[in-house]
Amino acid sequence: MTILLWLSLFIAFYAFFGYGILLFIIVKIKRMVKGDVIIPEINFDALPTCTIVVAAYNEEGLMGEKIKNTLALVYPADKLEFVFITDGSTDGSADIVKSYPQIRAMHSAERKGKIAAIHRAMETVNTEVVVFTDANTFLNGDALINICRHYSNAKVGAVAGEKRVYSAGANATAGEGFYWKYESKLKAWDSELYSVVGAAGELFSIRTELYQPVAPDTILDDFMISLIVAQNGYRVIYEPAAFATETASQNVTEELKRKIRIAAGGIQSIIRLKALLNPIPYPVLTFQYVSHRVLRWTIVPFLMILALLINLYIVFMGSIELTYQLLLLAQVGFYLLAISGWIMEERHIKIKIFFIPYYFCMMNYAVIMGIGRYLSGRQSAVWEKAKREQ
Repeated sequence: MTILLWLSLFIAFYAFFGYGILLFIIVKIKRMVKGDVIIPEINFDALPTCTIVVAAYNEEGLMGEKIKNTLALVYPADKLEFVFITDGSTDGSADIVKSYPQIRAMHSAERKGKIAAIHRAMETVNTEVVVFTDANTFLNGDALINICRHYSNAKVGAVAGEKRVYSAGANATAGEGFYWKYESKLKAWDSELYSVVGAAGELFSIRTELYQPVAPDTILDDFMISLIVAQNGYRVIYEPAAFATETASQNVTEELKRKIRIAAGGIQSIIRLKALLNPIPYPVLTFQYVSHRVLRWTIVPFLMILALLINLYIVFMGSIELTYQLLLLAQVGFYLLAISGWIMEERHIKIKIFFIPYYFCMMNYAVIMGIGRYLSGRQSAVWEKAKREQ
């Protein structure tokens, strides 16, 4: 029982924090041996031709602002194209896009989901690189040049930008911003070691020739598309100087809805990318993939519950060892902080220290719910938008 307790705690700690510590150490050693990473200089003449693809559904309120943001991006005009797809939209999104002649507008009355729209758009793309970004995110002006400069390296197959979450209020969604800051650091180290393990759909790019259509029922299309590129022997680079900013979820209920969908997609991706679990052909990539993604999306939430139950059993069966009593106190105290965060969220009380434990527990609860939803076949590939802060 004690061995199982410590093993459960070790794996849970490793998945969220231990891997980050180990990764930091490995990257430091790599820098000492090989020197710092050399970032390619920006040469406008050498930049590849590029198409920006935006798939949107009922984004009338943001569409005009998104288009203006996109058209203002710095890039050689003769090398840049724009494609906006508004399939299934029933508001004025399609009309807004059509009012901009420099954008190739694609619209179908039928809504088949984001990945079906992207497949349609990719059939029309002839540039060397394609950049995907969401309609509800806004890019910094130099995002494209900072991304596309990396394609001067033939080993680079995809480049992921940074996701930034802006929260106007000090509520539980502040945990979302903290989480993405930590994730961004892990992605930077992953990229420096070898490759990012999965890009976020808010902003990522691939060499057009490497694009492989994924199944129409794919839930995490961005994750799958970028990992297939890595699976085929190319690196996925992380570029923090290219970032997409979006507002935080309106509340934790909305964020939970999004996290459950991501968790269901995570299990689907693990099943469909099972070849990546074999370290023989992909030793470093598999290490990164299992450490950063697979553990979190499979066993960690269950191990956290198991650790608490075993700890309770050991203490209440009469163990007088102070170590297990303090360990139980620490676990109970952490979950009490999370419960306090939940109560404060309900009552709109703003004390940030409680929100990180709350958000952490919510993420792990979402994994359990997402696994159940995927196994029961109840998770659709069609994206259901989470409400965001205004």
